[in-house]
Amino acid sequence: MNTPEETLMLRIYVSSTDTVRHTPVHEAVAYATRRYGMAGCTVYKGLMGAGRHTRLTSPKFWEIVEKVPVIIEIVDTSERIETFLEKISCWLDRLPHGCLVCTQPVRIHYVGGSRS
Repeated sequence: MNTPEETLMLRIYVSSTDTVRHTPVHEAVAYATRRYGMAGCTVYKGLMGAGRHTRLTSPKFWEIVEKVPVIIEIVDTSERIETFLEKISCWLDRLPHGCLVCTQPVRIHYVGGSRS
């Protein structure tokens, strides 16, 4: 089934050590997508990454705290994505080294089940 509305994919790039009220930011955002009934959310853990305010990082087996990049990917209508982004922007604005937020249009095909 094709979605008739304009659909966006929101990607938020953060660090695995970024927190919101003592909770990893990727967990806080993922749980918020459930609370707000967003169509879908997936969190990916990266192997390596670098940003403007960080050095190139990669996990080492001897590190106690693994600091790696995390990508939060959320898909929904453009209106719902924009509203959701406004709701979580206070969390993202408080991250010590910032984050990268991108959107891109996507075309969704539901393969099974129903959208509820």
